Amino acid sequence: MNAVLSDAAVWLTQSPLPWLVLTVLAYLGAAWLYRRSGNNPFLIPVLTAVALIVAVLLLTDTPYPVYFQGVEFIYFLIGPATVALAVPLYRQLDRIKQMWLPLGLALLAGSSVAIVSALLVAWALGGSLETLMSLAPKSASMPFALPVAERMGGLPSLAAVAVAITGIAGTILARPLLQALRIDDPAVRGFAVGLTAHAIGTARELQFNQTAGAFAALAMGLNGIATAVLVPLIVQLLPRL
Repeated sequence: MNAVLSDAAVWLTQSPLPWLVLTVLAYLGAAWLYRRSGNNPFLIPVLTAVALIVAVLLLTDTPYPVYFQGVEFIYFLIGPATVALAVPLYRQLDRIKQMWLPLGLALLAGSSVAIVSALLVAWALGGSLETLMSLAPKSASMPFALPVAERMGGLPSLAAVAVAITGIAGTILARPLLQALRIDDPAVRGFAVGLTAHAIGTARELQFNQTAGAFAALAMGLNGIATAVLVPLIVQLLPRL
């Protein structure tokens, strides 16, 4: 009996299938809790689901590559889900044309500050070059951030953690900060959230306002492209780190 249980435990920790099931169930449970809380920003599904999964990985001493192998299909779906955000974006096409200049300036400023601040803070705290390159694209969504980090010599796994933390923190802080600044225009609010909190912030904005969600999707997509272009340029321009 003990041998059977031991074999089952080994299979659970090394097989990819259980991690896919765990991830789906964790998210469904987190989404239920989020709705029951009245959409409390501190209980956004990504935060609570990630906390649960990390706890299980630590308790079972499961390496991240084993877990990632099990959820690789979900990772693949990030790309199509991002492209699908073009639907609400298309409905705002006329207004986007009217606002292209301020949106472009906001994109350049926001993307540059996100990259430079990540590099300087990590450098000031003694981070290695590998760590710096992992954190540089943290404000872009996963499909952009992970390849950029890997190409620049960073760790994709560390970049993934940085992206998740950035999205969660941005989603929690964005709404009270924008309210304090008395920014009420859904387009402006959405673009700011999408630029700083990428997919997680965009998903939350879509729950409240379609216009804000569309502009958040626009900012997320444009920031991904800008990050891929700006990270190598900024790394070259900054003093030797």
